Amino acid sequence: MANTTSMKPAMLFIFGGSGDLTNRKLIPALYNLYLDNYLPAQTLITGIGRTAFASHDEYRAKLLEGIREFSRKRDNAEAGWVSFAAMLQYFELDLKEDSTYEKIGGLITEQTKRLNNAPNVIFYLAVAPQLAPMIAQKLAQHGLCDDPESSRIVFEKPFGSDLPSAKELNKLLGGLFEEQQIYRIDHYLGKETVQNILAFRFANALFEPIWNNNYIDHVQITAAETVGVEDRGAYYEQAGALRDMVQNHVLQLICMIAMEPPTSFGADEIRNKKVDVLHAIRKIAREEAHAHAVRGQYSAGWIKGKEVAGYRQEKNVNEQSPVETFVAAKFHVDNWRWRDVPFYVRTGKYLHEKTTIISIQFKEAPGYSFPAEAAETWRPNRLTISIQPEMDIRLRFQAKRPGPEMILNPVDMVFSYAQAYDGKEPEAYETLLEDVISGNQTLFMRADQVEASWQVISPILEAWQNRPPVDFPNYAPDSWGPEDAEALIAKDGRHWTTLPPVNKD
Repeated sequence: MANTTSMKPAMLFIFGGSGDLTNRKLIPALYNLYLDNYLPAQTLITGIGRTAFASHDEYRAKLLEGIREFSRKRDNAEAGWVSFAAMLQYFELDLKEDSTYEKIGGLITEQTKRLNNAPNVIFYLAVAPQLAPMIAQKLAQHGLCDDPESSRIVFEKPFGSDLPSAKELNKLLGGLFEEQQIYRIDHYLGKETVQNILAFRFANALFEPIWNNNYIDHVQITAAETVGVEDRGAYYEQAGALRDMVQNHVLQLICMIAMEPPTSFGADEIRNKKVDVLHAIRKIAREEAHAHAVRGQYSAGWIKGKEVAGYRQEKNVNEQSPVETFVAAKFHVDNWRWRDVPFYVRTGKYLHEKTTIISIQFKEAPGYSFPAEAAETWRPNRLTISIQPEMDIRLRFQAKRPGPEMILNPVDMVFSYAQAYDGKEPEAYETLLEDVISGNQTLFMRADQVEASWQVISPILEAWQNRPPVDFPNYAPDSWGPEDAEALIAKDGRHWTTLPPVNKD
């Protein structure tokens, strides 16, 4: 257990303190950290928003409802609630007004005097992206982030909408804060299985020697959802799947798989290696984008026995919208380790399964020594890292089927988090919030990472903007996306990987 009394006091201001992200993710994560003794004993959490609450207690009651519904410890929601609730307060304030930031400054001064110790001050922007620059400027103007050692500002994605806007935002923030103060959050990087990629690769002598183009045939990443855009139509009309998933989550997963061994686990060393991967990804010429990337949009149909509307019929969506809800793409990392190894990625809404998996397919072993009948079920070795909904790592290898004849079957060796460890694994936001509080930036994107990731997808974005789709909608709910996605990988003589469910017996 962490020694919470030895931790420096913390003040966390959540802009958007009455919003959905706060209720569903942030407060349940902070409460779990508190129960697990990872939250400083002297912590004050202040929600700031436009919603009116009659009192701090009414606000706390609202947050308790969220914990009961969304926390991984919902069955024990009352365990430390009284003492945790004492850390919570709320103020109805307008983020555009200078008086709001004067109020925040007064709260910080008051808490510093009360504790006789200056706390770490964290500003979490759980607000619409367009409000972030204004809030950042107000915080700087009022001197609330003058100390780079003790003040931090947390941004949710999206970080820009294209390369020019990302550069503009980075330039603005770089003129207001030190890079060490800026935490650009990507919740995928807080997932246990994603973090375990580094341990798996660099703490095991078995895998790193074969982690290259001499042994690996190709890599696949699938991030599939069984829901549509739900109530996010207005946001999705500005984003689309390429911006919403590939530019951040998927490219970060490629970085974790493809990065070179770090010399240490220092935050900047890890991030340097990731940036190297992004710079090494082959830039696709805009006129060649159609050969490397496929887009799709879901139609009306049925999924899991439920009738659903097409994307163009969703709330706040243009009836002729060209926005993609599915992307499949092929990337190459042009360095010695990954020369000629394709990275296939796909992501989309209303697909057949909810799953996020990384599949590393190895080259086939020669079968010269085996009789012809042994090769009937021959499969190459494959390593699969399942991020969600199951969290496991599988290694497929060949084994002899019992009996007098030499017949081989592919079998899976499975490491399951659920079976190996007691209790539920921490939620991604727990890990990331604990890192923000402790000042660890390893899992957060740096300015140059953000810009490098936009550079990778910019040619595809530009090609699609200049050539509207003529076949939307082009895939049905409960499918694996448009036929062109299958053709993208099939033309290379490969096919997409899906997983059978883990046997939990």
